[in-house]
Amino acid sequence: MKLSGLYAITLDDYLLPRLSALVQAALKGGTPFVQYRNKTASKPLRRAQAAELLRICHAAGAKLIINDDVWLAIEIGADGAHIGRDDAPGGSLAAARNALGPNRILGVSCYADLGRAAEAAEAKADYLAFGAMYPSTTKPNAVLAPLEILTEAKQRFGLPIAAIGGITPENAPAVIAAGADLLAVASNLFDVMDIQTRAKIFGDLFSSVAAKAPQNTQNATR
Repeated sequence: MKLSGLYAITLDDYLLPRLSALVQAALKGGTPFVQYRNKTASKPLRRAQAAELLRICHAAGAKLIINDDVWLAIEIGADGAHIGRDDAPGGSLAAARNALGPNRILGVSCYADLGRAAEAAEAKADYLAFGAMYPSTTKPNAVLAPLEILTEAKQRFGLPIAAIGGITPENAPAVIAAGADLLAVASNLFDVMDIQTRAKIFGDLFSSVAAKAPQNTQNATR
C-alpha cells in the first residue's frame, strides 16, 4: 500500500465507544492511515482501544499504526509503529526495525532534524515525519519546521514524507507541494463537526495539488 494521503492521529481524551465512532467517520471519508496515540491511558486500556481500532481500520481497508509502542503494535498485530525521540526499544531505531520485521511499517519523528532523518533512513524507516509545520494545539511548544525541510528530505532520502503540526485544509496544499506524502492531522480532523467530510477534503487535496503542479519538461515540449 502506497504511503500517501491523510494520516489521522487520535487524541488522548476520547474513550470507547466514542473513539471508535470518530475513527469510523474518518475512515468513511477515505482515510487510509490511522495512528493510535494515547499518552495518558493505562496499558490495559491502550491495548483495548488499539485492538478495537485495528478491527475497524482493517474492516475499512485502512492501516493502523501505534504511536510510541513497538511491543503493543506487535502484540495486537497492528500494521506498524511510529517512534518518537525517546520511544525506540533500547533507544535504537535499528532495534525497532528488527522487532517490527520487514512487513510492518516503521515511521520516525524527525522534528526539524535532517540528521535524525538520516539515522531513520539508515535504520530502514518506511516514512520520515517532520513538524510541527505550523503552531499546534496538540503540541503548543513544538519547534516549527520549515517547508523547505520536506523538499530536502524527499530529495536526500527518497522516502515517503509525513508532515504534522497545525495542518489545515487551507495550509495543506503548500505542505503537499513542498513534498509531503502524508498529512498527519489530529485536532483539525477529530475536533470538527463533520469528520467524514473533513477527511475527504484533506484526501482530495493530493489530487488537486498534483493537477496544479507544473508539467515536466518532456510534457511541456510536446
